[in-house]
Amino acid sequence: MAQEKPAAEGLSIGIIMDGNGRWAKQRGLPRTAGHTKGAQVFHDISLYCNELGVSSVYFYAFSTENWIRPAEEISGIMRLFGEYLIKALDYEKDNIRLKFLGDRARLPKEYQVRMDDLETRSAVKTGMTLNICMNYGGRDEIAHAARTLAQKVKDGQISPEEITVEAMAGAMYSAGQKDPDFILRPSGEKRLSNFMLWQAAYSELIEMDKLWPDFTRADLDAAIAEFHRRSRRFGGV
Repeated sequence: MAQEKPAAEGLSIGIIMDGNGRWAKQRGLPRTAGHTKGAQVFHDISLYCNELGVSSVYFYAFSTENWIRPAEEISGIMRLFGEYLIKALDYEKDNIRLKFLGDRARLPKEYQVRMDDLETRSAVKTGMTLNICMNYGGRDEIAHAARTLAQKVKDGQISPEEITVEAMAGAMYSAGQKDPDFILRPSGEKRLSNFMLWQAAYSELIEMDKLWPDFTRADLDAAIAEFHRRSRRFGGV
């Protein structure tokens, strides 16, 4: 008998894809092998989220702090991003809208062009929004939003009093999208690591002691079930 799918219609999920390097090390493989396997899991889980009716999912692919990693590993991740996360991203038949969140200026120009093209072509889609956070940092995003609104004040478009919580939210990379209902972190770590600091204000945090390359659809089912067991009060009683 087929297992019943979890109730995920309309949920927004943030996922910190953690543990690729440790997965590879455990197997005596180069860290890039872990990133390759992790990219395959990313693709499968993104499709599964769409099947479940998730409204939006945010995948933490590469942070603003990841640039301090060894040059060889960074090169491998960027190559993988170009070969798989961009060239292989064809969700035309799946009605998925693609968004890339983060500072693109440091990425190769050809990647920036491809990202713009994917966003433009998928903008008409009405299904799940798939967000890939690339060269993304929560603090950087908040600073970017503050600069955007400060420029509007300088240009006379708004007054300082109009810099509200709603205005800040509208200046975030994720503007117009639902904040994550829960943020999932595999690998056993228990921190946000600069991921969606603004949007995570009332997100449930769910950790799993499993490295991302080993993550399965059943694990996502378990995370969604755990979310539904939580009581969300948003500051109330």
